[in-house]
Amino acid sequence: MFQLANILHTQGFKITIIHTQYNAPNHSSYPHFCFRSIADRFSELEHLLSTNSRDPSYFIEYLNESCADPFKDCLIGLLEEEPVACLIADSMFYFTQAVADDLKLPRMVLRTSSLGCAIAYGALPFFSKEGGFNLTQQDPDYEASVQISTNKSQRDEDPDYEASVQEYPLIKVKDMLKVAINPQGYGNLITKMLRGMKTSSGIIWNTFKELEEPELEKINQDFLVPSFTLGPFHKYFPASSTSLIKQDRTILSWLDTQPPKSVIYISFGSVARISDFEFQEVAHGLANTSSLFLWVVRPGMVLGSEWLESLPDKFLETIGDRGHIVKWCPQQEVLAHPATGYFWTHNGWNSTLESICEGVPMICSPCLADQPIVARYVSDVWKIGVLLEGGFERVGIQMAIKKITVDKEGEEMRERVNRLKEKVNLSLDEGGSSNKSLKNLVDYIYHFN
Repeated sequence: MFQLANILHTQGFKITIIHTQYNAPNHSSYPHFCFRSIADRFSELEHLLSTNSRDPSYFIEYLNESCADPFKDCLIGLLEEEPVACLIADSMFYFTQAVADDLKLPRMVLRTSSLGCAIAYGALPFFSKEGGFNLTQQDPDYEASVQISTNKSQRDEDPDYEASVQEYPLIKVKDMLKVAINPQGYGNLITKMLRGMKTSSGIIWNTFKELEEPELEKINQDFLVPSFTLGPFHKYFPASSTSLIKQDRTILSWLDTQPPKSVIYISFGSVARISDFEFQEVAHGLANTSSLFLWVVRPGMVLGSEWLESLPDKFLETIGDRGHIVKWCPQQEVLAHPATGYFWTHNGWNSTLESICEGVPMICSPCLADQPIVARYVSDVWKIGVLLEGGFERVGIQMAIKKITVDKEGEEMRERVNRLKEKVNLSLDEGGSSNKSLKNLVDYIYHFN
């Protein structure tokens, strides 16, 4: 959202950020923006936040309920002070549509994941009226489209329901189980999000046309509002950070001493958490190869551990100087570094885009939400990475590392991702698809006035 705000600011717009009190941004980092804070009542959930006893959909639903009145009051006050061209809201904050309608204010949506993910969300049955979705799990690799059962009333109400599922055989049952930790809760959230996107004045996507052209055509058919694909957002500016976690920049000096394209960069993002067993399997998989690696282990990432307590005995002695472990690092700069050859990622959309932009093939370990869908695109559609089908398992990890670093298949992945890198740069040049989309967005916002 801050990247988009910076992009629009360069186009002459005055930006006001309305944010919750929880995880509030540092205002001094953005002196060119105005800020308004609203109450979110998140302090009432401290006991749940500390124990992580609820899935993410619960907290997002809670914010949609608790923020509606404070947000409306804030917006009314803002409108009394100055005219507002339009409201741009994160798609997960679907409550903002009703507020914008009441105040007769155009509302555009920022969707921070891929076009393909939105299509998958619309096609796959996350929940049923009977209280959940049923998956036959005898063969987890079998297409979810065949294995998902729905009740008769649901089929009767939506005659296209089964057909829409059949259109998405890319997603497997095991992917679905990761996408929706709580199927009914997540299904309700996604349904409201998609409805809010379709009733908005337009959708802004952090992607570029050449990466998802078939998906863009489908979105334009299904979402009867304008779509603007002006990404990747981070490419509009020099590498910068909006990270809430302190970065270890000393790692760049270590990378400077490594051969070109030799280092595997490993990071599972700022949210995902893994078990003690999975963490140890990653460590064993790395120890059993000869590859150089930079491993980001975020404090609290491993369930039940503060940081590195779960490392296998003598792991650090075994890897010696060929591996480096840090708590956090400047990812864009690491991916752009000549020594970085591969990215082992959770396939959050930002991380995936950043890897594509630097021509770095991926090892995919998706954890939750949109990540399994994005990982399928990386491995099965764009063919620029290898998916760890067996999850965090040392033998599979060793095989994946060999495939991407040694085998001919890895060379082909690098060639394909480098072609996408070239298309990214062309899309942002004058006359490119993202450049045109930004100009169209600016004209569209001015049209509201």
